Amino acid sequence: MKTNKQNPDFLHIGKKLLYWYNFHGRDLPFRKTQNPYNIWICEIVFQQTRIQQGLSHYNRFIERFPDVKTLSESNLDEVLLYWKGLGYYSRAINIHKASQQIMTDFKGEFPENYDDILKLKGVGKYTAAAISSICFGKQIPAVDGNFYRVLSRLFADDFDISNHKANEYFSELAFRMMPENSAGTFNQAMMDLGSEICKPKNPLCEKCPLSNDCLAFSLSKVSLFPVKTKKVKIENLQLKYYFVAFENQFLIRRRQDDFIWKNLYEFPTEIPEKFEHLISKTTILKHKLTHKNLEITIDSVSLPSKSDFEKFAEEGNFLVTDFENSHGKSFPKPLENYILNRFSD
Repeated sequence: MKTNKQNPDFLHIGKKLLYWYNFHGRDLPFRKTQNPYNIWICEIVFQQTRIQQGLSHYNRFIERFPDVKTLSESNLDEVLLYWKGLGYYSRAINIHKASQQIMTDFKGEFPENYDDILKLKGVGKYTAAAISSICFGKQIPAVDGNFYRVLSRLFADDFDISNHKANEYFSELAFRMMPENSAGTFNQAMMDLGSEICKPKNPLCEKCPLSNDCLAFSLSKVSLFPVKTKKVKIENLQLKYYFVAFENQFLIRRRQDDFIWKNLYEFPTEIPEKFEHLISKTTILKHKLTHKNLEITIDSVSLPSKSDFEKFAEEGNFLVTDFENSHGKSFPKPLENYILNRFSD
């Protein structure tokens, strides 16, 4: 569909959306502030997490790290610990690095300019636009999956959302709907409409404030939008670990800053051949990531002496921990569950 830049109904639809949001917008704690730090953290937290699931994590994170300075000066281990339960730990690593960027590059003040916000580690176009519009009143659409879905259905627009120009295309479309000096409110209204009403499956069209304007609804083709032709290939990966223990202690080390689970803790991935006969139990775990299916094999190895255990730790640069102290470290979810199950037996 080719949109008409001069269509006067665009702005009318935007005003209807704001009217609906005024009465039906979600009452969320981070909407009571325009503090860019708080908005930034909430946007990162809720990138891959539903609000109902992530709200307590957001509140706890903000309580412990109330500002950029506190976050930047904190140990990464503690930041990761407070991120536990949210998954996608690279987000926590990025906000820690970004907080240090703000301290060094912007003298501790959160940048107001969209392009400067975009320079922060882990911040993409959507997050930069959300912060710019909500906190600084910049007239920029914060286009995400909700925008794609609402706008595609509203105009029965078959522009492929997997196209690399989708953000630019739908940003232009949203901009024509956005009433002047209301970008922050408009963006939040679109988020609420997309997540609460115009859902990916089983949308509540009968409750939608824009149903009379929705072309896909009038054509009974809501389920056909948005259009996405490019499918993400799911990769199958196999991982191998050894749970090396002596009495109630075991060995761990931090993963490198690459691949999946960067900077989280893991078990040894290999052992000397002389210890292979000590493998007592093999556990196979299945775990799904966004674009990966993991099969994780963990062999349990109990070393016969403390000296062997300490030598293994020293030579492999491993940390020695136990069940209680492991709570202070962040592990990938399947390894965390393995530890819990191991010590609950």
